[in-house]
Amino acid sequence: MCYYSEQSEPLLKVEKRFNAKVDQPALFLQSDFIVGFEYLNVPVILNTSPEIIATNYHWGLVPSWSKDIDFRKNTLNARIETIEEKPSFRNSTSNRCLVIASAFFEWHWNDEKGKSKDKYRVSSSESELFAFAGIYETWLNSATGTNYNSFSIVTTAANKQMEYIHNHKKRMPIMLKQRDEMAWLDGRTNVQDFAFPYSVEMIAFRV
Repeated sequence: MCYYSEQSEPLLKVEKRFNAKVDQPALFLQSDFIVGFEYLNVPVILNTSPEIIATNYHWGLVPSWSKDIDFRKNTLNARIETIEEKPSFRNSTSNRCLVIASAFFEWHWNDEKGKSKDKYRVSSSESELFAFAGIYETWLNSATGTNYNSFSIVTTAANKQMEYIHNHKKRMPIMLKQRDEMAWLDGRTNVQDFAFPYSVEMIAFRV
């Protein structure tokens, strides 16, 4: 799973890393701790405009057919094993995006009920900045007549390192290798090519 992330790098560094320009600098999110359930506008790069870093996409995908924005509390993550079957996601699998981050956070349970936990910060060994595999959608709010843009981070089975850290669910977000970012954005690429055992070498430590 992935409900807590970090995007702590400044705008210019993010633009340089992804060779793209932020569309609305005043809305650019820089934070040491991003909570998915706050549905913030996390910077993303869409497959339709890889030269732009979009700042108006909320974490928590709302399908175009949804009647209620509250649907997003169930769609912070999309399981890659069922992404092409679940009604929430199956119409969005070609709407690929890169979700920009510098780390994410997960908890190791020290007992069966998780009453005692250790928090870990996980990042990529490749770069201080990386991208999660994401999918996105635009929902029309019929009450206001306005569009709401949103995305979900795609998750897969945990590798050995994440099996230990996330020992309750044994899941992990798909952190893309830098060389594979454009391949993910290509909607013709098979989604399942990025399922475990695909993974990035991670750096993790308890915080």
